[in-house]
Formats: sequence, structure tokens, C-alpha cells
Amino acid sequence: MNTEQLYNTLKISQEKKGAYFNKDKDLVFELLESLLLNKQRYGYMACPCRLACGDREHDRDIICPCVYRKPDMEEFGACYCGLYVSEQVNSLGRVPEYVPERRPIEKIV
Repeated sequence: MNTEQLYNTLKISQEKKGAYFNKDKDLVFELLESLLLNKQRYGYMACPCRLACGDREHDRDIICPCVYRKPDMEEFGACYCGLYVSEQVNSLGRVPEYVPERRPIEKIV
């Protein structure tokens, strides 16, 4: 799968869940390329903005879309890495605000 195919696949599936790609398409494609690179490295698409350890079970919480996406989007209008934003963020043309790390310290490599 290439970046364009991943974009098209995720756009459809994630918009149904209320998660929209950031309007900054350069950022989106950079993050999608990193997801595909992590898929090659680890066998799963770990969040490109976090350090994965290569143990799928340990990293389960950061496999994109990570388990933190929903609370991040509810509170800040965007996920941690800014790949996904709320419809409101996109429609207002806002830049997503800073999203703090939610991953527990013991999970961070």
C-alpha cells in the first residue's frame, strides 16, 4: 500500500467515526509515510510521534488510531500528532492546539 492509498482508505473509514484528516495535507502525508514505515519496521502502524518498542502488545495503545485519539479530540480537537482533527477544527480553519502526552510514563520507551 502506498501513501495515497492509505490516505483514501483511512479518510473514508475514519470520517465515519468523526475523525478528519488535518487540512495541512503536507503534514498528513508525512505522518502517513511514517505510519507505513512503522508498518515495515514493526508489522503494525505505530503512532509516528511516539517511540514504539517493537512489541505489539506493549505498543497496542499507540497503534494508529491510538486509544488516546478520542479523548484528545474531545478535549483539544485533535489527536496528539495532529493527523486527525475534529470536523469543527477543520471547518473553522483553526490550527489545533497543543495536545499533551496521555500515554503513561511506564509505557514510554
